[in-house]
Amino acid sequence: MTKRMINMLIVVGLILAAVFGYKMFGSYMMGRYMKALASAPQVVATMHATTQEWQPQIRAVGSLRAVQGADLSVETSGIVESIDFTSGEDIKAGAELLHLRAADDIAKLHALEASAHLAALTYDRDKKQFAAQAVSQATLDFDAATLDSANAAVTEQQAVIEKKVVRAPFAGRLGIRAVDVGQYVGAGTAVVSLQTVDPIYLDFPLPQQEVSRLKTGLTVTVQTDAYPDRRFTGEVSALNSRVDTASRNVQVRATIKNPNHALLPGMYGTVAIDSGVVNRYITLPQTAVTYNPYGNIVYVVEHQGNDEKGQPRLIAQQAFVTLGPARGDQVAIVNGLKEGDEVIVLGQLKLRNGSPIMINNAVMPSNDAAPALPSDQ
Repeated sequence: MTKRMINMLIVVGLILAAVFGYKMFGSYMMGRYMKALASAPQVVATMHATTQEWQPQIRAVGSLRAVQGADLSVETSGIVESIDFTSGEDIKAGAELLHLRAADDIAKLHALEASAHLAALTYDRDKKQFAAQAVSQATLDFDAATLDSANAAVTEQQAVIEKKVVRAPFAGRLGIRAVDVGQYVGAGTAVVSLQTVDPIYLDFPLPQQEVSRLKTGLTVTVQTDAYPDRRFTGEVSALNSRVDTASRNVQVRATIKNPNHALLPGMYGTVAIDSGVVNRYITLPQTAVTYNPYGNIVYVVEHQGNDEKGQPRLIAQQAFVTLGPARGDQVAIVNGLKEGDEVIVLGQLKLRNGSPIMINNAVMPSNDAAPALPSDQ
C-alpha cells in the first residue's frame, strides 16, 4: 500500500513539473517575442524639407453673377406670333427675339397716319389762305393743334406696336425660352433669360480686418466644384463703400475671365486673393506634423551607422517646431527645422523618440499647395 502511494506521488510530481516547465518555457518565449517585436523597425515614408515661396492669400467663398443679366419680358399683353431665337444662343444687342400679333395695331396706325396726313394738308391750305387773309388766325391755330394731335397719336401708336417686339438690350447668351408660338401672354410675362458672362463677376464678403490688405487690381484665383481641376483668374474690381453693421463684413467684387462661358451666374466659388509680399518658408505636408497641446513635433531621421548586416541603422528623433501659415496640403515651418532635414511624413503614429525605422516611400501623402476641389462624381 505504501509503495503504491509513493509511486502515485512520484507520477503527480512529474506531471506538475511538466506543467510548470511548460508555463515557464512559454513565458520565456513570449518575452523573447515581445522584445523582438519592440525592437522591430517601423516602416515610414520620408521627405526632405525644402524651402518654397509663400504668397500671402485671403480666402473666401462667393457667388458668381453676370456683368449684365436680365429676365426679358413683354411690356404688353398679346398672342405670340413668332419666336426668332434659339435657346442657349449667343446674340447681339438689339436683336429681335419675339413678336406679338400686331395686325390690329398696325391697321390703327395706318388710320392715324391718314388722319395726320389730312391734318397736314388742311394746315398747309389754310396757311396759304391766311396769307391771302381768307381765314382767321384762330382757324390756322386750330389746324396747327389738330396736326400736332394727329402726329402725337401716330407716335403713340408706333410705341404701342414697338412694345409688341422683344429685343435684346445687350449682347449675351440666352437661356431657355419660356413661351411658345400662339400662346397668350400678359404684360410682364418672362420670355427668356439673357446673361453677359465674359467676363463674369464674383461677389464675396470679407471681415473688416481684411480691409487694410485689399485694393483694386489684386490678383484673384477662383475654383468651383463644377470644374475641380481648373482655376480661373481675375482681379479685384470694386470694394463696397460701407461695412455691413450686422456681420461686420465688407462686400468685394472680382472680375473673372470666362472666355469659354464655363462659369455661370448663380454658381458659388472659392476665391484666393494674392495680398502682401512673398515669403520663403520650409514646407512640409501637414501629415508630417504631430499636433500636441504641449507643442507640435515632427520626427527627423537620424543615421547611426550600419547594423551587423551592413544595412543603415536609422532612428526617429523628435523635433519641436513652430508652425506658420497653411495652404492646401502644406504647412510652413517657421522654426525647428533646417532645409535638407529628412522628415517622416507617414507612419509616425507608432513612433517614440529613438524608435528604429525602415524607409519605404512607395506611398506618399498629398503635398499640393492648391489641391483640386472634391467632385461629387
